[in-house]
Amino acid sequence: MPRTDLFLKVEIEHDADERPEHLAEEICRAVQKIYGVRLAELSSYVTHPDS
Repeated sequence: MPRTDLFLKVEIEHDADERPEHLAEEICRAVQKIYGVRLAELSSYVTHPDS
């Protein structure tokens, strides 16, 4: 069975008190559960200040 690495960019809006790392963990868990992927992880993130 072929194996493919997919690199996804997900842009989210969140409250100032929400940690982006925590939101990423939740998204990774959902991807693993729904799609049965082998691994989903956060490689990096950038937070932009409010405009």
